[in-house]
Amino acid sequence: MSYREEQHYASSKESFIKLQSDFKSHEGIDFNEYSSEEDLKKLWRNTLESGMRGICFSMYEDGQEPGDTITKEQVERRIKILKPYSKWVRSFSCIEGNENIPRIAHKHGMKTLVGAWLGDDLEKNEEEIEALITLANEGCVDIAAVGNEVLYRNDLTLEQLLGYIKRVKEALPNIPVGYVDAYYEFSRHPELVEVSDVILANCYPYWEGCSIEHSLNHMQQMFGQATDAGQGKPVIITETGWPSQGEGYKGATPSAENAMKYFINTQVWSAKQNIEIFYFSSFDESWKVGDEGVVGAYWGLWDKHEKRKF
Repeated sequence: MSYREEQHYASSKESFIKLQSDFKSHEGIDFNEYSSEEDLKKLWRNTLESGMRGICFSMYEDGQEPGDTITKEQVERRIKILKPYSKWVRSFSCIEGNENIPRIAHKHGMKTLVGAWLGDDLEKNEEEIEALITLANEGCVDIAAVGNEVLYRNDLTLEQLLGYIKRVKEALPNIPVGYVDAYYEFSRHPELVEVSDVILANCYPYWEGCSIEHSLNHMQQMFGQATDAGQGKPVIITETGWPSQGEGYKGATPSAENAMKYFINTQVWSAKQNIEIFYFSSFDESWKVGDEGVVGAYWGLWDKHEKRKF
């Protein structure tokens, strides 16, 4: 039974509707009305329980990292946790167990944005592309993402990337195909916009050192830049989030309070303005400290033990 059918969540939905009416376009929610930590946690829980449009799937438990093969059982357990809260799930790869994410998500009635992970290993790129096409032909892919931040990492040339995207588009003429990268890459590379059916933009005020007070407006500006670059094509925010602990970055401070505030504002804006967002991320992942420092392990709405944080 879905959360929408359960009496338990009726009050959460009502509270969320009220939040939308109180929402200010750029400032967001007036959190002064929620003075205690428990008030804020209750608001966060009500927001989560009212349902998200999309969530990024966190694949790895402690001791696991990209390159490890993940079992169906682990994927199914986590999909079951997320299903009551989100309509869509986003995956980042199509091999090493990641292929189970769209299959199991579809089995449980969720829609999928499925990514083929591309890097500088051309042989592995071939595996990813073929696996993405296979999953789509099985009926498990609602939107296909060919690569994630490839240009940001300088793993491939623009010409190589465009070749992969065109190849998938030719193989999957009836499925929207796009490429995920930082929002500004679509302004820099109009060729990406031309070849894409949908613009898939990552928008992180945190990683631009923005304070929590200005984070909603900054994220809206990021979305606006991607929309302007998109020339009328649909724009989806494929990642946005705020860490709950770790070291700060310029004016951005990770904390439980800030993580709750950012999530609430993002979800209310998404619902009020009909903006498609995949929140990053579902579960904390310890392996990410290698790339991002301590803060990398604390982006989840659930902790590494698969318990809701707040």
